Amino acid sequence: MNRVLVDARRLLCPMPVIRVQNSVANLPAGTLVVAYCSDPGALNDIPAWCRINGHRVVEMHSTEGEYVVVLEVGAG
Repeated sequence: MNRVLVDARRLLCPMPVIRVQNSVANLPAGTLVVAYCSDPGALNDIPAWCRINGHRVVEMHSTEGEYVVVLEVGAG
């Protein structure tokens, strides 16, 4: 399974979501995208964007002021 890393650290809303959206645009379904963020709002914003666009959140966690969202690209 392919894995793409997205560095959205030091970006404020809505930029982490936009960075993820731009990264996902040309990826095949099933690709895992790992987004590293420093904005805690990303833990709400990225999953909401995933629900709207047919992607699946696989994992979310935070550690030492860094927030990580792992999503699987959907077919849509």
